[in-house]
Amino acid sequence: MPVTATTHTPTTPLTKNLFIIFTIVFGEFLIMGISLGTLPAYVHDALGGSNVIVGVVVGLQYLATLLTRHLAGQSADGRGGKVTVAVGLTLSAVSGLFCLLSLFFKTNILASLVLLCAGRILLGVGESYLVIGIFAWGFVLVGPTNTGKVMVWNGLGMHAGMALGAPLGIFLQSHFGLATAFSGIVMMPLLSFLATNMLPNIPLPKLEKRLPFYKAIKLVWRSGTGLALASIGFSGIASFITLFFLQRGWANASLAISAFGAGYIVMRLFFAHYPDKFGGARVAMVCLVAEATGQLLIWQAPGGFYAIAGAVLTGCGMSLVFPSFGQLAIKNVSVANRGMAMAAYNAFFDLGMGITAPIAGLIAGGTHYEYIYLLGGIAAITGLLLAVREYLAAKKTSVPLNA
Repeated sequence: MPVTATTHTPTTPLTKNLFIIFTIVFGEFLIMGISLGTLPAYVHDALGGSNVIVGVVVGLQYLATLLTRHLAGQSADGRGGKVTVAVGLTLSAVSGLFCLLSLFFKTNILASLVLLCAGRILLGVGESYLVIGIFAWGFVLVGPTNTGKVMVWNGLGMHAGMALGAPLGIFLQSHFGLATAFSGIVMMPLLSFLATNMLPNIPLPKLEKRLPFYKAIKLVWRSGTGLALASIGFSGIASFITLFFLQRGWANASLAISAFGAGYIVMRLFFAHYPDKFGGARVAMVCLVAEATGQLLIWQAPGGFYAIAGAVLTGCGMSLVFPSFGQLAIKNVSVANRGMAMAAYNAFFDLGMGITAPIAGLIAGGTHYEYIYLLGGIAAITGLLLAVREYLAAKKTSVPLNA
């Protein structure tokens, strides 16, 4: 679809804008890490919830994100990135208030769980609006030749926040109480909002017609399916690695989430240009081999060290899966419609995360958490087959692999 407005030329240095984007996303995912570091044990031990209940509470966030991606895409393309990000940050801060309220109803387990679930839903909607708003805002801000960099720095913010948030949440809970950890969920989005004032609010590109969500799904479903399969490994680590370590009697459970984030960040910092250089499908194949190996290592881990090593490999593999499949997903979409395209693409990640948590809780039963990571390994291998198909299809049609 033709863009009738000229592409905005950044008036501030590219690196500065990308770092501000990183800071905003980092703050949002720091509070998500705090949640994942504290909620599973709280629901399981303090509230007496089963593994399935833990999975439902964790997975509700991703389900809420999935169901609101199209609304976030419409907001980003229609109202602009700044407004969409502000909505996301506001909802995320309110989610922390619901988590705090749940502590006052600990003696009423049902009421406490309902409040926690409401907080998880609000956080999911907030994350949906923030991420898609940042993508749309960043794509127009940095210009069409730098969209890959927006994906990279967005991902860095996501997983740096997750990696630091989990141990931070456990630290705050153990030293100052769970109320302090939940208060961080309220405060951090407010700091991220201050960072949004450092990015220019630029005019929206004008189109003759906006891309509907269902059409965006049709454009990105192959790449999105690969992303969804890759996300299953991450969901297993995010949702149940803490309980897995506790059940096995291993120390340093939070390090597994941090190890995932460390592997993710290192790959993004040093190899982020690989999808552009070697082609998205080819890089996705290598990454999914690494992720599958990491998941299977956790499955068979004889001790905590090996499980942490598996989390590192999973993070290394997952790191470039998103931009690799993402490159394939948006290459035929106009710049002004990439907010909706990224909303559709991210919806597949949410789908993988949302359905994995409760299913993984069911698979684990009472004590068999290792089966969750067998599932993650099988999913990564299936995603690998999809990446191979994309690679062979591109090679057969003589389409450049880095197109």
